[in-house]
Amino acid sequence: MLDDLGLLAGTPWVYVIVSVSVVLDVFVPILPSGVLVIAAATTAAGSGTVADAVDAVDVSASAHSGAHLAEIFCLALCAATASVLGDMIAYRLARRGGDRFDRAIGRSRRLAAAQQRLGTALTRGGGGIVVLARFAPAGRSVVSLGAGVTHRTVREFLPWSALAGLAWATYSVSLGYFGGHWLGTSWVSPALSVVALFAAGSAAAYLIRRPERRTAH
Repeated sequence: MLDDLGLLAGTPWVYVIVSVSVVLDVFVPILPSGVLVIAAATTAAGSGTVADAVDAVDVSASAHSGAHLAEIFCLALCAATASVLGDMIAYRLARRGGDRFDRAIGRSRRLAAAQQRLGTALTRGGGGIVVLARFAPAGRSVVSLGAGVTHRTVREFLPWSALAGLAWATYSVSLGYFGGHWLGTSWVSPALSVVALFAAGSAAAYLIRRPERRTAH
């Protein structure tokens, strides 16, 4: 993956591939959008085409650093924007086909409980669950579809979706960038970064389930 992204480094195709993956994984949570974001950031932090071009013209180290930071900023912006876009598409689809999605969610006790907690949290202004769910496995799908099914308003859902997308994109890009900067672009760097991403997802899932455990007791 790093080799393939390395060939595309410095071209718009990197941002297109990452953005499409992030948009679609709200519907297909198994898509490795987080892994792609990390891999792209790792490549940008390494000796990609931007670095080679900078070295070739022998510009200052500050310009070199600025080129890397520009790539990283664009990558984070694309990932965050695509995350919000995917959330809103799922939200709109679920809102229009509410009964169908409601029946589908009702078949799962876990999804039904998550939907109920989401509605309560958004109504009370505690949309932090939207941010946590963005890191949890399939949590983004449950939150976006649940917000549409329960007819939450755009004003209630969109700000939290934007905050969630920004937090997730910043965390994922930072993992890839600093991992690539400190460890290079070998497989070790993205592997450790992906482990850290999944660790954050596990922690988020635990925090989301905690109210259920307190209620059960």
